[in-house]
Amino acid sequence: MLTDDERFMKEAVRQAKKAMALWEVPIGCVIVHDGKIIARGYNRRNTDKNAAAHAEISAIRKACKKMGDWRLEGCTIYITLEPCQMCAGAIVQARMDRAVIACMNPKAGCAGSVLNILQQEGFNHRVEITKGVLEEECSSMLSGFFKDLRARKSES
Repeated sequence: MLTDDERFMKEAVRQAKKAMALWEVPIGCVIVHDGKIIARGYNRRNTDKNAAAHAEISAIRKACKKMGDWRLEGCTIYITLEPCQMCAGAIVQARMDRAVIACMNPKAGCAGSVLNILQQEGFNHRVEITKGVLEEECSSMLSGFFKDLRARKSES
């Protein structure tokens, strides 16, 4: 039987697979409020030709619209890969309670790998972090994607 965190992360994985189908880095997320998914997002940087078209930013926009407020208090974000500095900052700015992260990003992650923006002392809000939910599945998906991408580039 899946835990709630695993169940919601499975939906984030489904979002990541949408990105992968577009040959985007497979990163997905969902935002949950009162036990229900209120927003979904997936990486679309190349597709939209937009540096800010990250999964988290897309989902935060949708969640704010759904909640009718820029504050997403009482919300949890489920993300397949540790957020970058932009997304971690947006999560803090939105005042989310919690971030559940599948796998960490040692080269660019800002929930503890390079920086920990989500829990930075001095900010007026800090986000609770849970790491490692469906880590193996998400890590394998990312590794497989980059392996396929390298193979695709070497063929052309």
